[in-house]
Amino acid sequence: MIKKIKIISLLVIMLVGNSVLAQSQPKYDTLFVGNIKQVVSYSSSKDAPLILFLHGGPGSSRMKQAESFSNILQKHFTVVQWDQRGAGRTDALNKSSVPITLNLMENDTYELINLLLKKFNQKKLYLVGESWGTVLGFKMAEKHPELLNAYIAFSPVINQTKSEQIVLEKLKLDAKSKSNTEAQEELNKVKIPFNSYEDMYYSRKWMFSYDGHPFAEKDLPLLKQYMEDWSKTWLPTWNEVMKQNLFVELPKIKCPVFFFLGEKDLQTNFGIANDYFQILKAPKKKMYAFKNAGHSVLTEEAEQVQKIIIEEILIQGDKAK
Repeated sequence: MIKKIKIISLLVIMLVGNSVLAQSQPKYDTLFVGNIKQVVSYSSSKDAPLILFLHGGPGSSRMKQAESFSNILQKHFTVVQWDQRGAGRTDALNKSSVPITLNLMENDTYELINLLLKKFNQKKLYLVGESWGTVLGFKMAEKHPELLNAYIAFSPVINQTKSEQIVLEKLKLDAKSKSNTEAQEELNKVKIPFNSYEDMYYSRKWMFSYDGHPFAEKDLPLLKQYMEDWSKTWLPTWNEVMKQNLFVELPKIKCPVFFFLGEKDLQTNFGIANDYFQILKAPKKKMYAFKNAGHSVLTEEAEQVQKIIIEEILIQGDKAK
């Protein structure tokens, strides 16, 4: 069972990392959002500015790892973690009463933000998106910038179809150079956008191997089963995301925007994110790139990114008031 949990934590479709430190005791709350009960946690004082984290996945809770990337932030913010519909404590409490769509998740996010602002008597909050969470974050920054002090995007999803195509070609070339016939045969089956869980299974299987984290042969059936189970809920929603191209759809945002990128990120391609940042128009923007980090830059560089948020982003927000 322990092994199963460990593997599943690594297999979330948009990898969000698995760093765990000794965690303080957050306060948990259940809010009625989108006609179901949804679970959030609060850490620190309600008098501090709010910062809300939108986790990756989709379908992958971050609450168990939250201390590892928010322990410093808690001294300056009221840190809010949210288990989205279909994830973690929310999923354990109740299943979604309707099929999950991108529009439904967007509406949940907007509703939650308004509930939090009312609960803590604040006009704006800082919004953090990670991987899949950036999809929802960009929607909020586009449509409701007046509610955000700033939008902070980690490993952002910009043009995921192109990103998946880039990594697939990279994997195919690697397999060919190593004369790995198994990898070549499986990767040649992959269609983008993914038509089935098997497309995603083969892509992620060889991506982890290429990235230096191969799965043991005995664990591959669990990987495949996880992908199949995940796809029943999330593949249609994810393929909605695959149709998006922010270069075309979102060239301008009316609130401050900050990007945190890992230069070794394979899943949300660093080059794509960097190119988009260059053309993006915003009242203020800045990019922080980490040479040795990959897709999980939030946890890989946890101490440094927290310091940046406090010493640069929060301070600038205070000056703007």
